[in-house]
Amino acid sequence: MLKRFYKMQGIGNDYIYFDCMNEQLEDPGKLSVRLSDRHFGIGGDGVILLCPSDVADCRMRMFNLDGSEGRMCGNGIRCIGKLAHDLGYVSGDTVTVETLSGVKTLSLYTDSNGKVSSAKVDMGAPELRGRYIPSTFGGEKVVNAPIEVGGKTFGATLVSMGNPHCVVFEDPDRVGIEHFGPLFERHAAFPERVNTEFVRVIDRNRLRMRVWERGSGETLACGTGACATAVAAVLNGFCDMDKEISVLLLGGELRITYTAETVYMEGPATLVFTGEVDI
Repeated sequence: MLKRFYKMQGIGNDYIYFDCMNEQLEDPGKLSVRLSDRHFGIGGDGVILLCPSDVADCRMRMFNLDGSEGRMCGNGIRCIGKLAHDLGYVSGDTVTVETLSGVKTLSLYTDSNGKVSSAKVDMGAPELRGRYIPSTFGGEKVVNAPIEVGGKTFGATLVSMGNPHCVVFEDPDRVGIEHFGPLFERHAAFPERVNTEFVRVIDRNRLRMRVWERGSGETLACGTGACATAVAAVLNGFCDMDKEISVLLLGGELRITYTAETVYMEGPATLVFTGEVDI
């Protein structure tokens, strides 16, 4: 059966999107493994489904390269907002999206053709308690805590933005992300595995980051990871709360603001191409 897909990306974090508002896909995890292959499939960081919701305008389901279902994707949710708007399922400049991490509210920004070009997402308050990341660390906050990985001791700051993140302030271009990324992901301290951000502080308003995502490996960008990185930078005293922080990733820039109540993320949402695939 042929099914239309939408290849979309947010600063290089690219997924294959399907409109499931009126029909479902069987075994989307298995489909993600097949279609995400960049040599034998469409290519992408995974598959994301636009689905109906009883509590929001729509629901997002996202699947990683290995077929596992993720709870949240910051770049993906911006593209879901664009897809729901551009396909006519929502109108106006706001959209609510149900995720496994709760309902998120997006502010949409359109171009001269009325298509969404970028979005600002209210990502909600970060979870900082170690046991709820989840991790084996205790306490109300885990900030620059020593953790031994692959024979090297890192300072770990743990943040959940609906999915678990371990932020380490190590130069991402020198640390050896291909070596340490997988070791962090499956470290015994993280029972549900973890996403790891390797970060260099440029100044009080700019951070340079590379990310190793659980289930997908290194990607060009990670929205929740950028949010976690900004929160970790504030907790460690490198950046300021209530000030916009530019997080520079391999795929581009995201603008993050950490307030006392929530975290805001703003960035582009882009349609690359559409097509049909036999599923």
